[in-house]
Amino acid sequence: MAEGGTYKRSLGLFELVSLGVGGTIGSGIFVVPGIAAKLSGPWSLIAWLIVALSASCVLLSLAYVSFRFTSSNGFYSLFSSVFGVRFAVPLIILYLISSLFGVSTIAAGIGQYMTYFGLSNVLLIEIAIIGAFCWLNIAGIFLSGMTENILTSLKIIPLVIISFLLVPSIKFDNFVPRAPVTVTGLLATVIIVYWPFTGFEISAIPVDETRDPKLIQRSLVLVMGIVVSVYLLLNVALIGSVGSEALAASPAPVATAAAILFDRSGTFIAIIGIVAMLSAINAYIIGTSRILQSMSAQFSIPKIQDLTPRGTPASALIAGCGISGALLLFSNHFDQLATISVITTLIPYIFFCLASWVLVADVKTRLVSATGAVSTAAILIIYFLV
Repeated sequence: MAEGGTYKRSLGLFELVSLGVGGTIGSGIFVVPGIAAKLSGPWSLIAWLIVALSASCVLLSLAYVSFRFTSSNGFYSLFSSVFGVRFAVPLIILYLISSLFGVSTIAAGIGQYMTYFGLSNVLLIEIAIIGAFCWLNIAGIFLSGMTENILTSLKIIPLVIISFLLVPSIKFDNFVPRAPVTVTGLLATVIIVYWPFTGFEISAIPVDETRDPKLIQRSLVLVMGIVVSVYLLLNVALIGSVGSEALAASPAPVATAAAILFDRSGTFIAIIGIVAMLSAINAYIIGTSRILQSMSAQFSIPKIQDLTPRGTPASALIAGCGISGALLLFSNHFDQLATISVITTLIPYIFFCLASWVLVADVKTRLVSATGAVSTAAILIIYFLV
């Protein structure tokens, strides 16, 4: 272990699930339903089902091999033991890049929502938020974990309540397509829908800070169960209540649907959206810093590998947050940053599935692994073709 201290084992099942859900349910669910409805209308629900299946297979593949995770360098150990160091190094670098861009993407999303309240100089606000969460994490995993628990609860509960309250407003005519779906349109929808599903694997990263590493597998399954349930319920409620045309015309589809329930829904949804992204950025910073610290320890990179007496990777936190903040100076466009983050995430996802195929030989596991690998690879290839 790096000099200066050791990680503190303070994370239980609830904290791990909060990290996974917090990292997954962020900006995407507040924007993507409208984009998806514009591309495919009611058929967009099929895209959500396809991606839910693909992402669930990736997650289950990761859960099947979670017994390999004995420290925070679990991803690297998994890749190197199955594919060798030559593959492991670029794969973990890709994942680290995706995480760094993920922090920048979420910060840019927060900035967009801040403009709803008439705030200017959002770039400075975005960088300040990254800095604030960097400080919070330096203070210790207990504080950042508790913060994640609170923020995750504050975003999940309102989304579920809104979904159920919209159910009485559902009109089945809204599920009837006005035009046939095109293959190109559906494929484009599948690609954009994958962004809200990324981030679930963060639950598997802080192994050294988990009271019982066996909780990793359970937390992963619970995370995907919660994410899939919330996403599918919310999208059915959104399309059913206001129709895909209204969602497609709105930059804030959840707020558009919530307007059925109460006035000033835009302000309420904007606040929930900001809370959701604050939760996501905290989870991403936790995961990014642990990957950066563990890899620095693996290759004996001074300073960044060190832990403070409180058991926090302070140098890794400062380095990671500094890079993510600097990326915003080059591009503060949510869509550009998200694209890079998704592309660099999907490649390691494929190898999670391939590793599961190699390590776990039973038929059911291999079927899940093959489905995850093939579907994720197909989505990645389609992205460059569509």
